[in-house]
Amino acid sequence: MTTLMFILGIVVFAFGLLVSIAWHELGHLSTAKLFGIRVPQYMVGFGPTVWSRKKGDTEYGIKAIPLGGYIRMIGMFPPDNAGRISARSTSPWRGMIEDARSAAYEELQPGDETRMFYTRKPWKRVIVMFAGPFMNLVLAIALFFTVLMGFGIQQQTTTVASVSPCVIAQSENRDTCKKSDPASPAQAAGIQKRDKIVSFAGKPTKDWNTLSDLIRVSAGKDVPIVVERDGKQLTLHAKIAVNQVAQKDSSGTYVQGKYVKAGFLGFSSATGVQKQGFGDSVTWMSDRVGDAVDSLAALPGKIPALWDAAFDDAPRQPDSPMGIVGAARITGDIATLDIPASQQVAMFVMLLAGFNLSLFLFNMLPLLPLDGGHIAGALWEALRRNLARVLRRPDPGPFDVAKLMPVAYVVAGIFVCFTVLVLIADVVNPVKIS
Repeated sequence: MTTLMFILGIVVFAFGLLVSIAWHELGHLSTAKLFGIRVPQYMVGFGPTVWSRKKGDTEYGIKAIPLGGYIRMIGMFPPDNAGRISARSTSPWRGMIEDARSAAYEELQPGDETRMFYTRKPWKRVIVMFAGPFMNLVLAIALFFTVLMGFGIQQQTTTVASVSPCVIAQSENRDTCKKSDPASPAQAAGIQKRDKIVSFAGKPTKDWNTLSDLIRVSAGKDVPIVVERDGKQLTLHAKIAVNQVAQKDSSGTYVQGKYVKAGFLGFSSATGVQKQGFGDSVTWMSDRVGDAVDSLAALPGKIPALWDAAFDDAPRQPDSPMGIVGAARITGDIATLDIPASQQVAMFVMLLAGFNLSLFLFNMLPLLPLDGGHIAGALWEALRRNLARVLRRPDPGPFDVAKLMPVAYVVAGIFVCFTVLVLIADVVNPVKIS
């Protein structure tokens, strides 16, 4: 049964992946057609075609390998300066440029002269190329809101799960008390398991982060603590100790391996599934976007550890880059967890939302062959033409993105190598649910 659920989780993820890719390409397709650009193909996947149907002048289909998708637009690159496709050059770099230009015109038909991508104004091309990643962003936001406001997320609460008998510096990484360790303020105050802390130092504590921050800034102070126990409220008093505790960043997340001196009460908080309001959901998502941007910027620095995890049997870090295979394994593991089905669905939807957010950010990088590279080319063309108009100079014409194809091949090669490395790590040393 466990194996069956694991396989089912992978199948569900594969379907979600296909929907995300199709949704991305639909953004490109719809805006391209809106601006009169001819689109011969709309495909989800790569490799041999499994199914296709032609409607109008576009062939819609699904291919065998669900690892991406594409649409083909006529005239992605402008012709050369003579207005034609040049004969192939003996230079390998020039050959790349000419091959790319030829591919952009190989399906050209009579009447397509006014339906080519490069003939559209730069702002229209920006919209066409931005529409794909934007669709992923919209889907990510919708999925995040579904989980946060519909299912809720696991959070620390103000309910006491256990009381620490003594004060132990968190950096010492031990659970047993020594005779020299002083009693914890929580135990001395009479706080018990399952107490719900309602207020601290006269301030209401509706969530764990509020309570945690109040404790941390109250080192050495005698404070009243109101707890709810068996339906009744009791007022207790505690002298907050000074202790070495885990450092928190601006979003309230604990920073691994870093500690600060701060107030310490001495209890572990219980966790529970809590639905978020609209404002809290927006704040949570903005924090996740910031985390995703930071992770993308830190990606090159994680490659050595990823290499060691793949080939030197080093432990796989929890924040290690993870590919489609790794994400599929995670969804398989989620399906086998002994938790309510609603939480399994919530975890899967959250993972899919994170995938779509990453797809948006990754595609916005200003590098060919990514969507962001075409956007950068269109913006540069607009800048050149507007500058020429202001200076009363001749129109420089469309910017020839095809000349950047050698760089695009290098970037694509780096991406392929990185993808293979992540794939190997996901197979031999996968990230696991903690």
